[in-house]
Amino acid sequence: MAVETRTPAKNPAPGNRNSGRGGDPRRDAPRSGGPSQPKPPAKPSEPKPAKSAEPKVIELPESISLRDLATKINVSPINVIRELMQNGVMATINQQLDFDTAAIVASAFGWEARPIPVVVESQIPEEVGVTPDGKPAPAGKVLTLKQRLLAKEQAENEGALKPRPPIVTVMGHVDHGKTSLLDAIRKTDVASAEAGGITQHIGAYMVEHQGKKVTFIDTPGHEAFTAMRARGAQVTDIAVLVVAADDGVMPQTREAIAHARAAQVPIIVAINKIDKPNANPELVKKELSELGLVPDEWGGNTLFIPVSAKQRKGIEDLIEGILLIAESLDTIKANPNRRAVGTIIESHLSKSKGAMATVLVQNGTLNVGDAFVAGGVYGRVRAMFDFRGQSVKKAGPSVPVSITGMSEVPIAGDVFEVVEDERTARALAAQHQAKREREGSVQRATSLEQYFAMAKASKAKKMFFIVKADNQGSLPPIVEQLQKLNDTLGAEKGDEVRLEVIYQGTGDVTESDVNLAIASGAVILGYEVEVDTAARRKAESNHVDIRLYNVIYNLLEDVELAMKGMLAPKVVEKVVGAAEVKQTFKIPKVGVIAGVRVTNGVAMRNAKARVLRGDQVLHTGPVASLKRLTEDVKEVRQGFECGIGIEGFEGFKPGDVIEFIVQEEQTK
Repeated sequence: MAVETRTPAKNPAPGNRNSGRGGDPRRDAPRSGGPSQPKPPAKPSEPKPAKSAEPKVIELPESISLRDLATKINVSPINVIRELMQNGVMATINQQLDFDTAAIVASAFGWEARPIPVVVESQIPEEVGVTPDGKPAPAGKVLTLKQRLLAKEQAENEGALKPRPPIVTVMGHVDHGKTSLLDAIRKTDVASAEAGGITQHIGAYMVEHQGKKVTFIDTPGHEAFTAMRARGAQVTDIAVLVVAADDGVMPQTREAIAHARAAQVPIIVAINKIDKPNANPELVKKELSELGLVPDEWGGNTLFIPVSAKQRKGIEDLIEGILLIAESLDTIKANPNRRAVGTIIESHLSKSKGAMATVLVQNGTLNVGDAFVAGGVYGRVRAMFDFRGQSVKKAGPSVPVSITGMSEVPIAGDVFEVVEDERTARALAAQHQAKREREGSVQRATSLEQYFAMAKASKAKKMFFIVKADNQGSLPPIVEQLQKLNDTLGAEKGDEVRLEVIYQGTGDVTESDVNLAIASGAVILGYEVEVDTAARRKAESNHVDIRLYNVIYNLLEDVELAMKGMLAPKVVEKVVGAAEVKQTFKIPKVGVIAGVRVTNGVAMRNAKARVLRGDQVLHTGPVASLKRLTEDVKEVRQGFECGIGIEGFEGFKPGDVIEFIVQEEQTK
């Protein structure tokens, strides 16, 4: 194996495409021995604990993930996977199991499984069971969350509504300067922190101008983030379309207009980069007029504002234009005295704070301690932070905040609602999750069955992928863009080459992901993630191809070139040695040096070094210095001690492992 970096055949986009572990650059076809997913086994194949006269009882939903099942029956997920594999069922730790399969597995470990009773009105507070006109629903009827929100909106006292800050979505083509424009507005600098200089996730920010506040949603520009941008348009009041004066209308410009129109929100055009020598604002106006956005100065109803984010020209005019449009809209109102309702803008798993989500409050006021539900996730707000990272106790309408206290990571785009108590939240989340998992498990099971069936029967070349991303905001758009490649290239090549994403998930690449790749012959694509140590070792011993990226264009380009059979030679990272840190030394004007013993292979001066603490990768960077006693050396072999400095890292601790990595180019 080797976690690998692919070098594109021509004009590679800027950005780091490092790491991957060796193996074939693509899997043209699955392994012929790939098993199909059979029906659940009738009885366990290995001895299990003898069942008592009164077996332990457990209630299970219609669909449950393998991980959750293992937790409920108090066994390791590995044992559950082993039980299924021994009976011919391939499963991953996050795979959904239907009730029958889960019940049989539970029985094998001494449990009697029973279905969770259907939630009815009498089991949860009365407010949950209401009709759209606010009257009690018939006994046994539980309305969907969408129906409940509609009922509450209709029943809400019109006199309680008050003006709120407008929510503005910034949209447009990649590199036309959306993030730079927000930088100029907020007088901060987030652009420099974005990979490749291009926004990767949705962020929400608030600014104040002459005593009036505006909330901005910054949507990524590349068309791969169509779903994220569409989600932004659904929560917005006004869309600001950024078009570069030196570039004009581009494909993503048209796409952004379509999303704003679908959301039925007014559009303000910000003609950016007017400071460029080749800027042509009049041409931009002409091109947009042909798309139905006619400038007000030409007799239309679209506000066009020339700006320069770089020179901060026209920024105040833009904000004043936004506030002017907002004042003309009667819909920008909310009731701050009711329970909060909003939308999950972003979500991720923090190593220090657990599950976190960015919530845009659209109505009501959110307080620390409030119980809430968001799709199949529930919880109680434990802590809340504004867009600056400052701790806050409450957030009113149009205010974006990051919160902790969730049962798990919610799905970006889900409705967020504060409810009476955690009992109600748990009941509603279970209702929503059961429906979602029932639909999802059927689809996933079908997909796996089709995958194994096609692996045996199809003559077409197929490429199978496992996609891992850092959070829920990035994952669906990446998969959507891969499907677009599948459709366009499949049509061009007469279905000679097809790709299929057999699994998608968030978080680092794990051993479970590698196991699925081994069984299916899949390539693992990682976006803004790492590979844990166990997964790396397993991938190396089984020649699993893992490719990691931090710029999405590189990921898509590599897949496209592979489908066309034009992939350039790959650059493979090879571990040539390892050393254990014994002690550290602070040397004036040099920094911290690690005293190590080389435990395997050779430590090399002209190599990259990867610092590991347990399974966690702490840092990867060039070797800055390598000394044997007092002499600078090029390499130190196994069994000898030496001192090593690594560029950009000084946090060594005894017991850390340093791996030495070199890059080798391999042709197909």
